[in-house]
This record gives sequence, structure tokens and C-alpha cells, in this order.
Amino acid sequence: MADHVLVVTTTDSEESAAALARGVVEAALGACVQVVPIRSFYVWEGAAQDDPEWQLQIKTAAARVPALVEHLRAEHGYEVPEIIATPIIGGNPDYLSWVDEQTRT
Repeated sequence: MADHVLVVTTTDSEESAAALARGVVEAALGACVQVVPIRSFYVWEGAAQDDPEWQLQIKTAAARVPALVEHLRAEHGYEVPEIIATPIIGGNPDYLSWVDEQTRT
């Protein structure tokens, strides 16, 4: 497993995205959270959906992923929130060191 991970989740409003992002950073579960407006197409409860959403891109240390997932599941407004973790296999070493510093417990 990589030492660093990008975790993605989505939510239904800019306000809920900001609240989730703030909570993640304040709990040192992610070093940085970027919030991006997106448009999502998916099937939910048998019906096709086309909704605006806000995507949170969370950079974190791999060791923090389990706690981050639990935090998102507890604080998220969706019944089944998208939470996907993708390993970061490279990047600016100085930035990745900063990620480690910010997520150290």
C-alpha cells in the first residue's frame, strides 16, 4: 500500500461539503480537502438520477484512512455515501511530507 491516499466523497450541497471538509481537517484526518462542483448521473432506488453534487478530494496519510472512512460515514448526510480511496504513488516529496505532518496524531 502507498504511504499517501486520495479519498473522494460527494455530497448534495456546498454547505455540507464545507462542513465535512472542515471536520476532516480539524480532526487531522486529511491535510487538505478540495471541494469541486460536479454533475452526477447514477441509478438510485431504480430510477436514473441527474444531480448537482460537490466532490471532496481529501489528501491523507494511508494510516489515517480507516479513521477518515469512519468519520465520513458518521458525519455524512447520504444513506450510502461514496467513499473511495486511491493510492498516491508519487508526487512532490515536500508536499507529501506536509501531508504526513498535518495528519500525524
